[in-house]
Amino acid sequence: MRAFFAASVERSPQLKLVAGVATVAEAKAIFNDVKQGVDVLLTDLGLPDGSGLEVIRHARQCSPACEALVISMFGDEDNVLASIEAGALGYIHKDAAPDDIAKTILEMKGGASPISPMIARRVLFKYRSMQLTMPQAAVSVASAAIKNDTFAAEKSILSRREQEVLELVARGFAYSEIAEMKGLSVHTIQTHIKSMYAKLEVHSKMGAILEATRIGLLPQDRSAANDK
Repeated sequence: MRAFFAASVERSPQLKLVAGVATVAEAKAIFNDVKQGVDVLLTDLGLPDGSGLEVIRHARQCSPACEALVISMFGDEDNVLASIEAGALGYIHKDAAPDDIAKTILEMKGGASPISPMIARRVLFKYRSMQLTMPQAAVSVASAAIKNDTFAAEKSILSRREQEVLELVARGFAYSEIAEMKGLSVHTIQTHIKSMYAKLEVHSKMGAILEATRIGLLPQDRSAANDK
C-alpha cells in the first residue's frame, strides 16, 4: 500500500515525494535530515517499532507547517481522537482509502480535512456519549456557569470574522472557497485560522470543530464530514 501511495504522489506534477519509509525511526530520521521541511506527512498508526502518533508529533517539531494525514486500519474513536490531538488534519480508514491519494493530499493542502464518513460518525457518537455521561454535579456546575455569563464570555473568544470562518470550516469549505465567499485573500483566511487555533488551544480543523462544539460556538448537530 505504501508503494501504491508513493506511485500516486510521484505521478502528480504538483507534488514531490520526499521519501517512503516503514518505521518510526526511519521517518524521524527523514524529518531530521530534510532541511527545507516537509509539507505533508502520510502515515499509518500501527508501525513495526511504534505508533504513527510519534511520527506526527516529531514532524510538527521539525516542520511546524507539516500537515498530517492518517490512513489506518484502526477506526476506533480513541485512535482517531489521539491522532487529532497529536495534530492530524485528516483520518481515512484503509478500507476507504482513495485510489488517487495525490488528489486527497492536494485537497487537504487546499483547506479540506479528509475523514472517512464512518469514522466521522463514530467520533461524533463518542463525543456526544461523553457529554451525556458527564457527572450530574459537573452538569449543574456548567449550568450555573452559563447563568453567570461564562457562556457569553466563551462566545466572545473569537472575533466576528473568526466565528464566520469557523462556521464555514465546520461546513467543509476549503480555504480558497471561504476566501472567495468573504472577498478576502487565502492568506487572510489562513491568518484567521491560525488565530482561531491559538484561542481554542487546538492544532487542527477537527480539533477546532470539536472544541468549538464543546463550548457552544457551534451547534452539536453539525459535522464537517457531512454538512457539505
